[in-house]
Amino acid sequence: MKKIALGSDHGGFRLKELLKQRLEQEGYAVRDFGCATPEPAEYPEIAFALAQAVAAEPEEYRCGILCCGTGIGMSIAANKVKGIRAALCADCFSARMAKEHNDANVITLGERVTGPELAWEMVKTFLAAEYRHGVHEARVRALTEA
Repeated sequence: MKKIALGSDHGGFRLKELLKQRLEQEGYAVRDFGCATPEPAEYPEIAFALAQAVAAEPEEYRCGILCCGTGIGMSIAANKVKGIRAALCADCFSARMAKEHNDANVITLGERVTGPELAWEMVKTFLAAEYRHGVHEARVRALTEA
């Protein structure tokens, strides 16, 4: 079974912990890249570690989930890693489109701007979605090769 890579800074800590609990209840294997407490943490370090693992070992990781206060910082940091297509999502439609059209391999969420139930629905939507290939192939290739 492929693992879900999960990480947060202090601004997304509570959301990460909730998602971790729900993912494990649903039978997913989860690797937590931190942070381990709600004490201040540097989001770039956590995002880079998670993104590097997802990019280097796609056969091991189904996807990554990153949480911070808004999801913006984590998205910017994760997208610095070659092979990562991180999508900041605020609704289920965007979560589905991120996977179907962009073959996103990381979803980022903001604890301070997204309620926990909506965040969980977005994660479930992202995990259930499938990349559609077809007309999207050239676009995703361009993103990957940039």
